[in-house]
Amino acid sequence: MVSGKKEEAFFARKLKMGMVGGGRDAFIGSVHRRAAMLEGNVELVAGAFSSTPEKSKASGRDLLLDENRVYANYEEMIKRELKLPEGERVDFVSIVTPNHVHYPAAMAFVQAGFNVACDKPMVHTIEQANDLVKAVKAKNVVFAVTYNYTGYPMVKQARCMIANGELGKIQKVIVEYPQGWLLDRIEETGSKQAAWRTDPARSGISGCIGDIGSHCENLVSYVTGLELESLCADLTAFAPGRQLDDDGSMLLRFKGGAKGVLTASQICPGQENSLKLRVWGTKGGLEWTQEDPNYLHILSNSAPEQIYRRNNPYNYDIANANVRIPSGHPEGFIEAFGNIYRNFCDTIRCKLLNTEPTEVMLDFPTVEDGARGVFFINKAVESSASDVKWYPAKFK
Repeated sequence: MVSGKKEEAFFARKLKMGMVGGGRDAFIGSVHRRAAMLEGNVELVAGAFSSTPEKSKASGRDLLLDENRVYANYEEMIKRELKLPEGERVDFVSIVTPNHVHYPAAMAFVQAGFNVACDKPMVHTIEQANDLVKAVKAKNVVFAVTYNYTGYPMVKQARCMIANGELGKIQKVIVEYPQGWLLDRIEETGSKQAAWRTDPARSGISGCIGDIGSHCENLVSYVTGLELESLCADLTAFAPGRQLDDDGSMLLRFKGGAKGVLTASQICPGQENSLKLRVWGTKGGLEWTQEDPNYLHILSNSAPEQIYRRNNPYNYDIANANVRIPSGHPEGFIEAFGNIYRNFCDTIRCKLLNTEPTEVMLDFPTVEDGARGVFFINKAVESSASDVKWYPAKFK
């Protein structure tokens, strides 16, 4: 993407990363750290890693950080980082807390002028989402939402093929994400991950749809470019006593006439992370499965099934720009996350150098994508609670 003297300037130093959340025993925090540092040009230097100062300090020691850059909370982190000279303070912060902390932390860092990568769902409410969009624009910061499934090379290949009309006019979309880990109320048996995801105070108004249904919405939007117009949702909490949905089914209507089906569930025994997208147009169809992500299946009535494989010359350039190793060697979840972070960080470098980022660099989920996801979650919950069959869901 950059070469020669430009490359030398582009990577003159590593970007300095800070983190809110992601301390001891936090699954997603370690994923974000590894993904962000996958290219070797980002270093973790600071953080407020837990809900208590003691746990934050312990996590900082685990990560071998300077104890002076390990903070009791994100408010202290902002105050003390701003006192450091530019070039020494963090260049961006990753927010990987339970959902209820996303908005106050993200807004505080944005208002202070820091670039932010935030886990999904971005915030709880539509009002919070709109406020954050306005703040990001006003402060001119780089903001990413880590819908990591869009980082897979073959997802990008699918997006290019649809955008270039290879499937014809899109008429039907089916996206499904079954998991089985919340079949029983493991939130009552000490599971940290289950406890906050099933707690309305921390997770928000939705459980399953907010957690993995939002990934489905984002994947469909990214790959197809379709704009959701209305939906009919049926959300259920199957586990007795559980307050938030652990299963959801939706019918979707898109602008232009395409129809869709979205199912997300966390009570399907034996299922792990079986996210699958199928898209059909007037010329052909495609299938992509997250648990076998290096292959894209192309379908037609007039030709045999074709299988496109990652990192081959017949793929679009933007798909091949997001691979790291030769074809035949599998790439997966961490690398897809890494592609989001690489593009996000390259855009930050362009900002620091006052240069224009390329199309590849700008290929990451933005604050607007995050806001649309929050809108989708809220409208799905409203639809499920309503007697109206079709509920308006057009964003903006």
